Amino acid sequence: MTDKEGRGGFFSTVKVTGTGMLRLRPDTTRVDISLHGTEKEYADAVRRSAEDTEKLKTLLEKLGFARDALKTLNFRVDPRYESYQENNVYKQRLVGYEFYHGMKIEFPSDNALLGRVLYALANSELTPEFSLSYTVGDKEAAKNRLIGAAVLDAQEKAHVLADAAGVTLGKVLSINYSLADNDFAVRPMAKMAMARNECADSACGYSIDIEPDSIEVRDTVTIVWLVN
Repeated sequence: MTDKEGRGGFFSTVKVTGTGMLRLRPDTTRVDISLHGTEKEYADAVRRSAEDTEKLKTLLEKLGFARDALKTLNFRVDPRYESYQENNVYKQRLVGYEFYHGMKIEFPSDNALLGRVLYALANSELTPEFSLSYTVGDKEAAKNRLIGAAVLDAQEKAHVLADAAGVTLGKVLSINYSLADNDFAVRPMAKMAMARNECADSACGYSIDIEPDSIEVRDTVTIVWLVN
């Protein structure tokens, strides 16, 4: 506890940091997909990226996804150079432009559907890179539960301190929320590329048996009370 000076003189306060912790069961599967390639001209790189993205949307559409379910995370077109030697001097020259299009698709966790998605990606002419993670669909609700747990923890600690010191908690003077960077995800598989198989049916898929671990998230809230 500390003493602070106010308009009416000194008053006592207690400052407590509460910690909230949740273990959440993942209910949403996320597949991150990236397409990249190189063309000599900038316009051709942009055009090919657009064409490949449309092909990817068509592939996913055959699995039951809406075309707008595929969301862009990152898109760029970068110049590519090569080094060469001229009169014993190393120089660089432009050889083309490389596009990179990072995307994601999310759906309620379903291992059978996931197997079909991974199979379709692995056997696509686009040869995309992809990675898998699990998250929760309603992140805002989870964040609110986490804040609430941290506040309750701070209150319990404050009451213990007040009882031990023989004082009574008064009104709350301030609340400071830490805004921890929780991403609410577990990642059982890193970026991958799978072998191609011959199967023309959209129902074809890998047999997937993944049970993701719980997502553990933490956050803190610091509260200052007036004590009497």
